[in-house]
Amino acid sequence: MVASTDLKAYLPTTKKELQLRGWDEVDVILFSGDAYIDHPAFGAAVIGRVLEHAGYKVAIVPQPDWRGDHRDFTKLGRPRLFFAVTAGSMDSMVNHYTAAKRLRSDDAYTPEGKAGMRPDYCTITYCNILKQLYPDVPIVIGGVEASMRRLTHYDYWSDCLKPSILVDSQADVLVYGMGEKQVVAIAKAIDSFAVDRPSGCSSATPVDSFAVDIPQIAYLATKQHYTTLHHTTPHYTILHSHEEAVKSKRVHAENFRLIETESNKINAATIIQPVGDKYVVVNPPYPTMTTEELDAIYDLPFQYHPHPKYKNKHIPAYEMIRFSVCMHRGCFGGCSFCTIAAHQGKQIASRSEASILRQIDKLKDLPDWKGYLSDLGGPSANMYGMHGKDMSLCEKCARPSCLYPTICKNLNQDFAPLMKIYRRVDALPYIKKSFVGSGIRYDLMNEAYGRELITKHVSGRLKVAPEHTSSEVLKLMRKPSWQEYEKFHRFFELVNTEAGLRQQLIPYFISSHPGCTNKDMQQLAEQCKRLNYRPEQVQDFTPTPMTLATTMFYTGLNPYTMEKVYVAKSKKEKDMQKGYFFFWKGAERQFRERGKSTTI
Repeated sequence: MVASTDLKAYLPTTKKELQLRGWDEVDVILFSGDAYIDHPAFGAAVIGRVLEHAGYKVAIVPQPDWRGDHRDFTKLGRPRLFFAVTAGSMDSMVNHYTAAKRLRSDDAYTPEGKAGMRPDYCTITYCNILKQLYPDVPIVIGGVEASMRRLTHYDYWSDCLKPSILVDSQADVLVYGMGEKQVVAIAKAIDSFAVDRPSGCSSATPVDSFAVDIPQIAYLATKQHYTTLHHTTPHYTILHSHEEAVKSKRVHAENFRLIETESNKINAATIIQPVGDKYVVVNPPYPTMTTEELDAIYDLPFQYHPHPKYKNKHIPAYEMIRFSVCMHRGCFGGCSFCTIAAHQGKQIASRSEASILRQIDKLKDLPDWKGYLSDLGGPSANMYGMHGKDMSLCEKCARPSCLYPTICKNLNQDFAPLMKIYRRVDALPYIKKSFVGSGIRYDLMNEAYGRELITKHVSGRLKVAPEHTSSEVLKLMRKPSWQEYEKFHRFFELVNTEAGLRQQLIPYFISSHPGCTNKDMQQLAEQCKRLNYRPEQVQDFTPTPMTLATTMFYTGLNPYTMEKVYVAKSKKEKDMQKGYFFFWKGAERQFRERGKSTTI
């Protein structure tokens, strides 16, 4: 396929494009904080295509102007069923601000990387405008921003606990995690109500009429609905109220432990949290997608290209993934600072080999194809096809990680299916080289897989994430020991030497993570120096909603033990920790001042 310039090949974005299709109205209008890229790596495109496949007329308004007269919010009129709102592929506050709360100068999800094309707290802003303009039209919110803010959460940028985003957004339904099944179920429910609506009934669809029956959504319930739910729902967990959590950091920590524990179960309970005079109800998730279900999504008619309206403008996020393939969803690593499992789930959903090959066959016809795949990966590239040997044991398990503190004995660590795909892809006549650009878990590999990866799928530099060297910090991160990384480092060097390669291992580290002291950062610097690393950057810990690390940052407590945790919060403390990391720059500066040069 060649990227089409036919406007009818994309979801419509303007009144003119609706007319090209002969549409007088649409069923769902989707507002997104990202530019519209018709590619399965971008959530808005996926949701739009899934609804389209289910028989609904869908339009998308990417990056509407929220200032001024709000004409972008009215240009397509009123949808027949509902508005769908997402901040985009990132939380808008993470997208806008650095860990030091400085405003970023660019936005990877915007044409030419232009900053300022979406508001702070994007989901809330869009929803409030839509509620003002169309108060009786249901609003469904989703994406990472909504998903990670579905219950009381710490907001780093305002430095306070905020209630469920349902409260401030005034949205009717929240879809958490990957939302394909939920949005179709919601559309069918609202559509059914619209058909059967009694004469004289309000055009608004009562959420209570369908929300209790749809998995993996959240909604605000009245006292009356909660009373009914209390008696009819067999399994539920009631959290401390939002107001109680605001008053006590210990209470918030207890809430987080309950949320994470329940969310990691295959057979999870309904989670209920009082807020004001209402209740946030979080329904249990759908079962993990089957391979057939995931394949069906990737087989939808994506154009694998930005909408023609952008006229070939550079969109950094698209350029990064345009020749890459995501082979699976989910992650069972359980890193305490990461949101992947909380959003995509702990269980792995993998595509079939045939589905992956079909996508690659489409990519080869895109403009600028040179025969190189930038990534055959996923959230953690080497978890493809992995699951419990005995799933009945997994159904009883609530561990947040299958890898920490030790690799679960029930985990099927079979790399054969993944290596088979690598070889099938490399055998294609139009493939010169396929790389693994996603992160890998070096604690999750055998020698055969490691050798294949290093000798055939590294583009000169392999990126891995030991994150730290301190055993105490690594425990709080739920990461393997530094000794495990050193073992992999030696293996990497050995394989490169045997193969006559000169590839680099690029480790990523985090400073100011809860539990990390100046002494720990000094130790990290010493280890880097010993291994002859000259690190260019370190990630200053950024507290993002709904992670264990963020809960420790805010409360100063480990929710699982209630022990106190040291947290570097001030600019002085953070700068000092980063300062240790860049030990080599100070040495270079000293030599330059002497009119010499040096290599460390």
